[in-house]
Order: sequence, then C-alpha cells, then structure tokens
Amino acid sequence: MRTKYLKGAARLAGLASVLPLAGCELDTLQPSGPVGDQIKHLIVVSTIAMLIVVVPTIILVCYFAWKYRASNTEAEYLPKWSHSNKIEVAIWGIPTVIIAFLAVITYQTCHSLDPYRPLDEEAQTKPLNVEVVALDWKWLFIYPDEGIATVNQLAIPVNQPVHFVITSDSVMNSFFIPRLGSMIYAMAGMQTQLHLMASEPGDYLGESSNYSGRGFSDMRFRTLAMPQDQYNAWVEKVRSSSDQLDGQTYARLAAPSEAEPVKYFSHVEGNLFDTIVAKYNNGMVMDKSTGKMIHVQSAMSDMNMKE
Repeated sequence: MRTKYLKGAARLAGLASVLPLAGCELDTLQPSGPVGDQIKHLIVVSTIAMLIVVVPTIILVCYFAWKYRASNTEAEYLPKWSHSNKIEVAIWGIPTVIIAFLAVITYQTCHSLDPYRPLDEEAQTKPLNVEVVALDWKWLFIYPDEGIATVNQLAIPVNQPVHFVITSDSVMNSFFIPRLGSMIYAMAGMQTQLHLMASEPGDYLGESSNYSGRGFSDMRFRTLAMPQDQYNAWVEKVRSSSDQLDGQTYARLAAPSEAEPVKYFSHVEGNLFDTIVAKYNNGMVMDKSTGKMIHVQSAMSDMNMKE
C-alpha cells in the first residue's frame, strides 16, 4: 500500500513540475524572419555544445553512485588513489574545447546580430521606417514616411526590411517580437535601433519584456506581416481614420492606461518623435545623418529644407 501511494505521489509531482510551463510559447524557436532564424540556430548549437558535457556528467554521476555503493563488494577500492592524467585531460580538455567553440560563435553572432546593423536585404530593398514609443502601458508606432500612426498594432510588408527607431516616454521598457528576432530596450531621452524582417505572412505577438509597472501584463501588440498590396490597403485604412495625432491628442494618449485598444491616426505631427526624445535632453535630439546632438527646432528646419 505504501509503495502504491509513493508511485501516485511521484506521478503528481511530475505533473506539477510541468504545469508552470503550460502557458509558455516557443515563438523564439519558431522564427519567421532572417534574424529569428539566426537566433534559433545560435540557441540550438549552443545547447547541443553544452549538452556534450552535461549529459555524460549526469550519466557518470549515476553510474559511479551505483557502481561504488557500499553494498557492492566487487567494486575496486583504492584509498590511496589521488591522480589520473587521463581523467584530468578529459575533465579539463573537453570543456575547454567547448568554451572556445562557444566563444567563437558568440563573437561572430555579436556582430552579425547587432541590432544596429542593417540587414543584408537592405542593399536591394529600401527599408520601411517605423518610430516606436513605449508608453504606460501601450506601444505607439509612427510611420514617418506615410505620415500615420497606430497604437498596439504594427503592420509590415513581407520580405521588406524594417528599420525601427525606438524610445520611451516613460520608464525603461523592452521592445520584442519573438517570431522576428532581437529584443532591444526603449529608454527615455535615447534612441535605440533595430532591424528586422518578416519572411512569411502572419499575425505575430509583440510585447514588452521588461517589467514596467501595474499594466505591464497587457502591454502587448500584434505584428501583422502581409503582402505589399494588403499592406497598402492597410495604410489606406489607417488614413481613413478621423483621428489625428497632434500635441494635445498625444498628451491624452500618453496618460497611463491599461489594455489599450488598437487606435489609428490618419495624420501625425511631423516632429512628434523628436519632441518626445528632446523633452528629456533639454530640447536636443540626435541628428540621424551625422550622429550629433542638435536642437529639435534645428532638426525641423533641416527637414523642411530637404522637403
């Protein structure tokens, strides 16, 4: 009877250990873009390399415990044994080779997966520019070339690189689309960059992966990857909205709110993103072409001259 109860308890314990993983998603291991593919490859290769040490170690621990148990009188007993060159070579040599291998692929991917590095596809295709602002507790996406903006919905054409410029008008957040690739921080007064691309149509989860307060759990958005003609239709749909995003509208939008619904803005004040960045930098913003800090009004003047 006692053995029966122990077996039942063991089954329940095993089930309980799996339950915390019931809500987990493996989006990172189901990539839909070139950056995500490289990240998946890095994770898989690194895991296999480390398991070369981990798995034999676990097996040998169990083997030695069984072989040299007290009741096994046939096990060889060597009380004065202290050293083996073969064992030393194995326990130091194999991990050293693996660490060297991991160091090489880490160095390579630190450069190839640099979020500031333009994708190779950008040499043939002009990237889509998107300005991202993290708010409490929602995401604002500004399309400067189209003159539109959305809240908690991002649309991008398939097979076209996307150049994100990211900031925050609140506490530090982290911008992450698991199916497409890299995560990068959004910080007030700063502009981080990220280059991604979707290689197949889909509706992908986007989220903040950095805890930012009460409404953090609902700070999510949908990324709609679609063919070019559908993307053009989506842009026209946003342009048909009666809402416009100027300074007053933005002030109301920036107020803390939870589970914010999707919103469309048919027109965006031209310097809105730079104004958000500059408010934390004494009115200064980085010139994207020179990398130098200039006054936000100067940035607007230069932009008007180019137009």
